Amino acid sequence: MQRRLVAPALVAGLSLVLTSCVNPPSRTPDRTAPPPAAATAPAEPHNLYLLKQELKAYVDSGRYEAGLAAVAAEAKQWIETRAPQGGGKLAIVFDLDETLLSNLTHMLAMDYGYVPKKWDEWIEEAQAPAIAPVREVYLAARAHNVAVIYITGRRTKDQPGTENNLRSAGLGGYTRIFYKAADDRGTTEAFKTATRRKLVEEEGYTIIANIGDQVSDLAGGYSERTFKLPNPFYLAK
Repeated sequence: MQRRLVAPALVAGLSLVLTSCVNPPSRTPDRTAPPPAAATAPAEPHNLYLLKQELKAYVDSGRYEAGLAAVAAEAKQWIETRAPQGGGKLAIVFDLDETLLSNLTHMLAMDYGYVPKKWDEWIEEAQAPAIAPVREVYLAARAHNVAVIYITGRRTKDQPGTENNLRSAGLGGYTRIFYKAADDRGTTEAFKTATRRKLVEEEGYTIIANIGDQVSDLAGGYSERTFKLPNPFYLAK
């Protein structure tokens, strides 16, 4: 009788153990564990629409005009100080676009884009106004008998429209103007540096100031001082 009683008890005990192994007691989740790491996307460029809005705010707020005026005032003061000191054939070099001539109207119409055909039409129209504070530098140079020399990245085909525009903008009193040749595939910096080198080494000019809106207008030497105007709109190398 006792064996019959022990056997069922043993079976019941084993059943309990096996059930516990198959269905272990649930555990409370560890809420202190860090969440799974999120995938890291590559950094993306600044949003183009927002950049255009920044440009608009920069112009509309007057900061662009103020920047032009500040640099031009410094250049004018330098010309008025340096020119009376003499020292050979004195010259001042100007870039044209966004230096003496403003293409802002065209850029706004193109939503800051560049369409070659439209750009050529704009040059032919010869409607770019002078940048007033930089024109004051031009006038100061003329008043002190400093030769005014233009070195532009515009091509030789642009000559008629460019020179019409310069005259209509009150900037026609220059000594020389240099255009980039149609077949020149080099950089603007190389072209402008070589032109200044020729003016200094072969023609005997002393370039007392070089004014432009691009680093490529000013790099390469051959001028006593350089003056960089603001231009956040485009880059010319």
